[in-house]
Amino acid sequence: MKQGLGTQLRHLIELLDSAVEAAYVDADLPDYRPRYTPVMRVLSMREAVTIGEIAALAGITQPAATQTVALMQKQGLVQIAPGAEDARQRVVSLSAKGSALLPRLQECWRATKLAADGLDADLDLPLSQSLAQAIAALADRPFGERIREARLALQQDGGSKATGQDSRRRSGKKNAA
Repeated sequence: MKQGLGTQLRHLIELLDSAVEAAYVDADLPDYRPRYTPVMRVLSMREAVTIGEIAALAGITQPAATQTVALMQKQGLVQIAPGAEDARQRVVSLSAKGSALLPRLQECWRATKLAADGLDADLDLPLSQSLAQAIAALADRPFGERIREARLALQQDGGSKATGQDSRRRSGKKNAA
């Protein structure tokens, strides 16, 4: 049975995250989680940033940034203070503990980047390129919109339309199945 896209993506994330997590353990960073990396990368470049800035700079959603920062605060990696101009804003910065981890983290990030480049080289179409294209396509036309269009097309055709053929024809792509 062919796996669905969501199942494949979750499996890929499991494979990647478990290997990256093991690399952090090997680097004597057993409590560090891969999900902290986008936030840590931003904080390694900027001294203090708001949650919204973290989300924008890291390319993650604001709720994801909020949740991740809360977890990192519990581990003592970041400190949070009210904004100078707006006390409702939360300004995040690295704690002394978080700053102390940066050299080992940056070494792990370099190794992970080399490994990702190697994975890309093993593939006919580099994964990083495929993901960038998929993200751009979904920014242009969100998946929810695509689902609604597909549902409408199926209803109009009485459910006999082959999945995805019309959208491939519209975009000029051929059915690779």
